[in-house]
Amino acid sequence: MKFLHTMIRVTDLEQSIAFYTNLLGMTVLERSENSEYRYTLVFVGYENQADGTSIELTYNWDPKQYDLGNAFGHLALGVEDIYAACDNIKILGGNVTREPGQVKGGSTHIAFISDPDGYQIELIQTS
Repeated sequence: MKFLHTMIRVTDLEQSIAFYTNLLGMTVLERSENSEYRYTLVFVGYENQADGTSIELTYNWDPKQYDLGNAFGHLALGVEDIYAACDNIKILGGNVTREPGQVKGGSTHIAFISDPDGYQIELIQTS
């Protein structure tokens, strides 16, 4: 088996696409619309990541409110320079919810940001 993607429901598709592409450097990998069942799927991810997973942004055309729930934790992305990444995300209007720094009780440097729908994304220093 192989991990393929994670699906999240979004309330403003274009705003979410802009967040994942402009702020996080992902690319739209695939887009499809289903007019019969009134939804659009957009897969975003990193083209240069061989066999990488992607995020499926699901937009239901009929307005809905979603509860993020308390069981979902976060998505995680590796970054070479977490401090520069967070500075850039703030410059571009993104929301850093936990400033970069060492994880409590460890040596890994992490930060958290949130997407337009409030999904938490952990950034982990990889170098």
